Amino acid sequence: MIPKKSASDLRRLAAAACLLCFALLVPGAHASFTLEQVMGSPFPTGLTAAAHSGRIAWVFDGRGVRNLWVAEAPNFEARQITHYTADDGMPIASVRLTPDGRTVVYARGSETNRKGEVADPTSNVTRPHQEVWALEVDKGEPRLLGAMECDDEGCEDVQLSPDGRQAVWAARGQIWIAPVSGAEKARQLTYVRGENRDPRWSPDGKKIAFVSARGDHAFIAVYEFGRETLRYLAPSVDRDQMPRWSPDGAKIAFLRLPGAQAGLPLIPERARPFAIWVAEAATGAGREIWHSTNEPNGSLPYMVAEQSFHYAAGERIVFASEQDGWAHLYSVSAAGGKETLLTPGAFDIEDVSLSADKQSLVFSSNQDDIDRRHIWRVGVAGGPAQALTRGETIEWSPLEAGAGKYVVCLGSSATTPGMPYHITAQGRQMIARQALPADFPSAELVTPRPVIFKSEDGLELHGQLFVPRHRIRSTPERANPARSGDPAMPGPALVFMHGGSMRQMMLGFHNMLYYHNAYAENQYLASLGYVVLSVNYRTGIMYGRAFREAPETGWRGAKEYLDVVAAAGYLQSLPYVDAKKIGLWGGSYGGYLTAMGLARNSDIFAAGVDMHGLHDWFEEERHWNPRLGEGAPDLAEAKKLAWKSSPNSSIANWRSPVLLIQGDDDRNVPFSQTVDLAQRLRAQKAGFETLVFPDEIHDFLLWRSWVKAYAATADFFDRVLKRGEKIGAP
Repeated sequence: MIPKKSASDLRRLAAAACLLCFALLVPGAHASFTLEQVMGSPFPTGLTAAAHSGRIAWVFDGRGVRNLWVAEAPNFEARQITHYTADDGMPIASVRLTPDGRTVVYARGSETNRKGEVADPTSNVTRPHQEVWALEVDKGEPRLLGAMECDDEGCEDVQLSPDGRQAVWAARGQIWIAPVSGAEKARQLTYVRGENRDPRWSPDGKKIAFVSARGDHAFIAVYEFGRETLRYLAPSVDRDQMPRWSPDGAKIAFLRLPGAQAGLPLIPERARPFAIWVAEAATGAGREIWHSTNEPNGSLPYMVAEQSFHYAAGERIVFASEQDGWAHLYSVSAAGGKETLLTPGAFDIEDVSLSADKQSLVFSSNQDDIDRRHIWRVGVAGGPAQALTRGETIEWSPLEAGAGKYVVCLGSSATTPGMPYHITAQGRQMIARQALPADFPSAELVTPRPVIFKSEDGLELHGQLFVPRHRIRSTPERANPARSGDPAMPGPALVFMHGGSMRQMMLGFHNMLYYHNAYAENQYLASLGYVVLSVNYRTGIMYGRAFREAPETGWRGAKEYLDVVAAAGYLQSLPYVDAKKIGLWGGSYGGYLTAMGLARNSDIFAAGVDMHGLHDWFEEERHWNPRLGEGAPDLAEAKKLAWKSSPNSSIANWRSPVLLIQGDDDRNVPFSQTVDLAQRLRAQKAGFETLVFPDEIHDFLLWRSWVKAYAATADFFDRVLKRGEKIGAP
C-alpha cells in the first residue's frame, strides 16, 4: 500500500500543480485522431554521411515499409532512392555511403535465431534471407552483394574500404568480403577459429583488423591482403575488443577486459575493469597505456563504449568512462599518461561521432536538460563543450557531413515525430519535410509534464505525465473546484514502464523505434481520456551509474518495483484520478514490471497489459546461458532470490485481469514465459486474455503488429477500467 505520509505530501503538491496549470478534467473524451495516424509517421534510422561529399543517407520506416532516402548539402533537399512497397518485416540496417557518395550499401532482412532461422512474421512459405545490397544513388536498381544472416540482435555491420570499392561484414562466425560493384560473389575472407566480428579497414585499405572471440578469451587479429597468415596483437588470456586504427595506419588501439573465470558466486555484483592498449600494426607488439580502477565506477560503460572509442588526431585516444559516476568522454595520449575529462558535469553522454578532421567530437547528452537529448561539440584534447542545439526539442545520432562543413542529426519534440535535421547557427532545420504525413496529429497531441517524486526508500524518480487535453478546462474561475463549486471528476489512469531496463523515456518522441511507438501509444491513450504516468524507474539510463546499477534490482531483489508503486502513489494523489481505476502496461522489462504489479498488488492495480514480459528470472537467465551457475557456491541461494524477484512467486495474490501479448519467435524473451504464465493464471482462476503473433519477434517487425497490439491495449483498458467488464480465465 502507499505510505500515508508520502501520499499526503503528494496530494498537497498535486493540488498546487493543479492550481498553477488551471486544469480540471472532465469526462467523455473521445480520440480526435486514430492510432494509425499517430503511429503513421516514418521513423528515421541509420543516418550516415559520405566522407568526401555533402551527401547523407538514412532509412525511413513508414508504416512498416522501409526505404532509403538521401539528401545533398547545402540545401539538403531529400528524395527516396529505393522503392520497397510492403510491410514485409524486412528491416534495413548498416547503411553506408561510399566516400564519393555515389553508392549506398546496406543490409536488408532480420538476423537469425539460435536455430539459424531468419524471422518471417508474414508467415510466408518461402524462406526469407538477410542480405547485403548496393545501389547507385542516381540510377539503377539494387544489386545483391551476398548473404549476411548474422545471429545476434543488431549484428549487422557492413564496413566499406577507404576507396569504396570493397565491402566486408561479419556473418556466421566469419568475415566476408565482396566488391561493391557486384562483379563477383561474396566470399569468406579467411578461415579463423572462433566467432569473428567487428572488421575495421586500415586507412590504406590493405589490411583488416577484427575481433576473434574464443569463448573465455578474445584476440585482435589483422588480415593483410597478399599475406597467408594472420597477425595477432599482443595475444593474452583476456578479452580484447574494439580495434581502432591510428590515422596513419601504423598503430591499432583496442580495449582489454579480463578473461572469464569459472566458479564465481552469482549474487555479488562485480566491477568490469578495462584497459586501453596500443599495438604496432606491423609487428603485433603492444602495451597498456591506460587502465581503469577495479571499483564499480571503473567498470566499462558498455552501452556507450563502442561508439565513444576513437583514435583521434594528435595521437589522442578517446574513450568513455564512468569514473566520476557519470558516463563521460575522456582522452589520453597514445603514449600513455593522465586522462583528460572532456565532458564534466552531472549528465551522461550517449551518441558520439568523430569529426572529419578527427580533432573534435559531436555527441548527444542530457546536459542541462536531464529528460531530453541535445547535440554538443568538444575538442579531443579538451576545452569547453559547445551546445549545438537546445530548448524543448530532442536530438540524437549527430554526425558531420560535407567534409566537416555541416552537422546533421535526427530529432523530435513532444508533438513532432522523429525526423532528420540540419543543424545551423539559427537552429535545426527539418530535412524531408515532405515525408511527414499531412494527417499527422501534432496539433492534437499533449505536451507531457515533467514530474519528480520519490520512491518508498527516498530515491528520486523522474516521469512524464500525460494529461488528456480533451478533459482540460483552462479558465481560471473553473480551475479550483473548492472555489468554483465544480467538483473534480476523477477518471482512470495508467502507469507505463519502459523496457530494457537500461532505457529512458523522454519528454517527446523517442530515439528508438520501439519507444517511439510506445510514446505514440501513450499519446493515444491520453486522447482516450487516460492520465498516463511514464516512470523512469531505477536501472534506467541517463541518471548516472548509481541509479542504473542500483543494488538489489532485477533478479537480485526487484527493488525497482518500489518505483512502480511510487508512480501509482503519485497518480492516487491527483484529484482527477480515480484511485480504484489505475492500470499499468509495458513491454519486455516493462512487461515484467506489469506482471509484478498485478501479482503483488492487485489491490492497487486494477488491470494490466503485459507485452512479452519475463515472469521467471532464473529461467530467463538460463535461456541465455544454459551453463549458468556451474560451480557457483551460491547457486541454490541465487535460485531462491531469483524466484522471489519474479512475478510467478506471487501468483497466488494475482486478482486483476491482464492482456498478454507476444510473438512466438521472440529472440529476447522466450515465448515459453508467456505460455507458462497463462497456465498459472488459469489454475489461479485469474482473468486473462492473449494476443499472439505467430512468427513475430520481440521488437515487432510488422507495423500492423504494433497497431494491432496497441489497439488491443486501448480496447482492453476501455473494457475493464471504463466499462467495468469482467475478464474470465479461458
